[in-house]
Amino acid sequence: MGNLNLAVIIKNPGDSAQFLLEKQKQPPKFGDEAYDSYVDSNLWDLPSADLPSLEDGTRSVNALSIAESCSEEIDLKNFDLDSTLIRLLASLGIEFSDVGEWSFVRYVVEPEFGPDSCVPTCFLSGKLLDTDKSLQDNCKWMSMEACFDCLLDAKPGGDRVGPLVLLGLGDGSMKQKLAPSLPVQEYPPGVMIVPMRSRTLKPFTTTNLVVFAPENVSVDDQERDFVIHGDALIVDPGCHYKLHIELKKIADALPRKLIVFVTHHHRDHIGGLSAIQESNPDAILVAHVKTRNRIDGWSGNYTPVSGGENIYVNGQSLTVIFAPGHTDGHMALLHNSTRSLIVGDHCVGKGSAFLDIRSGGNMTEYFQTTYKFLELSPHVVIPMHGRVNLWPKHMLCGYLKNRRSREESILKATEDGAQTLFDIVSNVYSKVDRSFWLAAASNVRLHIDNLAVENKLPEGFSIQKFKASCGFSFVVRWAAGYIGSRIPFKINKPGLIMSVIAAGAGYFLLYTCKKKNTIES
Repeated sequence: MGNLNLAVIIKNPGDSAQFLLEKQKQPPKFGDEAYDSYVDSNLWDLPSADLPSLEDGTRSVNALSIAESCSEEIDLKNFDLDSTLIRLLASLGIEFSDVGEWSFVRYVVEPEFGPDSCVPTCFLSGKLLDTDKSLQDNCKWMSMEACFDCLLDAKPGGDRVGPLVLLGLGDGSMKQKLAPSLPVQEYPPGVMIVPMRSRTLKPFTTTNLVVFAPENVSVDDQERDFVIHGDALIVDPGCHYKLHIELKKIADALPRKLIVFVTHHHRDHIGGLSAIQESNPDAILVAHVKTRNRIDGWSGNYTPVSGGENIYVNGQSLTVIFAPGHTDGHMALLHNSTRSLIVGDHCVGKGSAFLDIRSGGNMTEYFQTTYKFLELSPHVVIPMHGRVNLWPKHMLCGYLKNRRSREESILKATEDGAQTLFDIVSNVYSKVDRSFWLAAASNVRLHIDNLAVENKLPEGFSIQKFKASCGFSFVVRWAAGYIGSRIPFKINKPGLIMSVIAAGAGYFLLYTCKKKNTIES
């Protein structure tokens, strides 16, 4: 039996509309002022903790008193509820005896964002019994109305409210209307995220479809500077063709004046465009012109954007951000009222995003885009793969630090005499399995380009020699090392390796000559 996340809704004895929120701990610092100077604003959310299961067959005493109100999906008697509640309340400066009227609220299973397992959350409600109880500095009372005001009128650097409030106290009506058969996360309010299976790269298996469909929002007469307006907007419909029926259901549930925003052209971000067009032929595609030129099969309306434009969706504004780095036409989108930043593949929920060198991926532009995102002071980052990130500045600085650290290793290799792509990769990635070296080679090439732009390469390093080593020469040397690392020692490895390479080279030359003769004829 896996663990649960336990969240508690402690009601104010003096005001039934208010409940207790806890200030969430900031992520650990990097120990470098260049990154630690960027600090995310305070995040307040329902108190929560991991709820471990009971392995020895014992039953929780407190769970017995609320088990009757639980849903059939969860049996709290099998979890260590007693000690978890005591520990959780103690962190708030509250004794267990200070809270009464415990009851089960709901059980929510997180959508499959990946790559980690989904985390279910059990919400319990209790009432603080002592009306004169003073709160610690890390706690405060808030009403749902105040939480919505904070979420929907977000200010750069202002206090934020976390997702557990919506999960535990929201009505979820929009989720049911949008995709009743699919797991949907709503956070911030009005921002629907639907992870859908796609042909994406491991470790992820889904692409997040983001949906905006605000209702009954009045348009500000002073806000008329927009490139396009509609009643609903979706971002990156990239699901697998087997889910096109579900995607059509989502499109059918949305208003007909639909905007389709695409961050970039990769198949796991545009795989469902045909389904959208079949469902709504009047939908308008919005993308950078370099992205549009790489998309086949869209014959409908198209509006080009290059960054800085405003999009209005039923009165709400979103600002288009030019965000090259992953590709040369990569775009992001900032939902202004909630400060939610949709970053495409600039960041992912876990690990590092790769840059597509074949589609204009550029490390210098990637760094510039990351700093641009930091200056926007987003309240939340929404990647297209993985979970929403609640600590945007920390996440972005982590990307900067990791890539700068890798770049320093690459620079050190060149200073030690490495001149070719293979020499640099084998030096920097010596502890990484050779099967990953092909992907690493692309990363090294982008870093070398950035070091050249910043004029940091050593004086004796030849860019011409390096570029000459990036093609067939690298593949041959990598293949020799890769095959050699997997052949038993008793076999004559040098002879076998050279035979394999010679055969491969012969096949390549034969294929080239045949292709040339075909063209000439």
